[in-house]
Amino acid sequence: MPQATAPAGSNARRATTASFIGTAVEWYDFYIYGTATALVFGKLFFPTADSAAGTLAAFATFWVGFLARPLGGLVFGHIGDRVGRKNVLVATLVLMGTATTLIGLLPTYATIGVTAPILLVLLRAVQGIAVGGEWGGAVLMATENTERGRRGLAGMWVQQGSPAGSILASLVFIAVGHLPDDAFMSWGWRVPFLLSALLVVIGLVIRLRVTESTEFEKARRREDTAAPRIPVVELFRTSRVLVLLGVGASAMGISAAYFTNTFVLSWATTDLGVHRQTMLDILLVLAVAQFLWQPLAALLAQRVGTVRLMAGALVANIAVAVPMFLLIATRDSTLIGVGLALGVVTGSTYYALLAGFLAQAFPVKVRYTGVSLAYQLCSTVIGGSTPLVAQWLLDLGGGHWPVVGYYVTLLLLTTVCVLALARQRARREEAPAPADRETDGLPTVA
Repeated sequence: MPQATAPAGSNARRATTASFIGTAVEWYDFYIYGTATALVFGKLFFPTADSAAGTLAAFATFWVGFLARPLGGLVFGHIGDRVGRKNVLVATLVLMGTATTLIGLLPTYATIGVTAPILLVLLRAVQGIAVGGEWGGAVLMATENTERGRRGLAGMWVQQGSPAGSILASLVFIAVGHLPDDAFMSWGWRVPFLLSALLVVIGLVIRLRVTESTEFEKARRREDTAAPRIPVVELFRTSRVLVLLGVGASAMGISAAYFTNTFVLSWATTDLGVHRQTMLDILLVLAVAQFLWQPLAALLAQRVGTVRLMAGALVANIAVAVPMFLLIATRDSTLIGVGLALGVVTGSTYYALLAGFLAQAFPVKVRYTGVSLAYQLCSTVIGGSTPLVAQWLLDLGGGHWPVVGYYVTLLLLTTVCVLALARQRARREEAPAPADRETDGLPTVA
């Protein structure tokens, strides 16, 4: 039957490709905001504050996007579980691209006064709502259209959207970063945001060609796995523990990029005196390294076990945390690159496997809502606040050591929750088989 072979055929490839490209576009939009936050927003939208206060205010607007992400996860998760995954992903891509393009057209404080930061916050909130519905849907479109033994690999390609978006964001900012400071601050920073409009069109053309998730269609036809009327109510009735553990298991996967691309970029270019262009070049090289390494990590997981590799990578990340910050503090560009590479290689090993691992932790009938809510609640409470909290700890005094402690604490939380979520999933799979029980062919506690 065609439906039986489709997941292993052309629709599976199209779904994975569409998930990767669409997610890359959305993360590009998110990353350029983070880069602009570190480099220009404090000066252009909060010029009446001193340097430190302006930076904190800019990071606060950055966090607004994360505060809005659970709302996007709830709204689009509900639609995705009730109606389907495909149309939601088209809507989130359009919403994100529109908000990002409008940021590129936004007048600054010097032109319209306090209205400028207000509009910036509102558009940032729209970005958060869009990406809140995007990630979970992209993960499910990729994994649910793929045969079970390859779902971990399909989920990895969704995670590739993050470094791909970072690479593209870094390339564009490096290009405009060569402008004289006056030109960069007046119009150069806008170019990456305006480019989003073109990228969204490309992403839409690809996503519109993908058919609905095959697993979702099968579940919808079966009465026992059909989506409940209000998925979030069913989710909290049956899977509260999974949501909480999913939040913790996602902590470092979300926080790591904003430690590197936002906080460290700001810290290095202000307090440490590293040139802006040097840091952007380093971040580009790291994003390329992450993009190349993550597929290898996914293949390695098929040999040694998903959870075993995730936990091992997190422990290794803890071990390199102190050397990483010491190397960054040297102000030497080569040593900064080496220090950040230690964190990126260990962290991206875990991050490459997070999407497939998290998706298969939830029953199919509430999976979109469950995955989205766990990931986006983590974004709000932990991930989005990372640059703000790290900058606040740095401003308290004591050098970078309080920031190191915060970094290690997040790693410990992530490790504990990954292991606990794997145990919960194993118990569910060992229970008498319900109709919606799923396996992905990957070890859960190995």
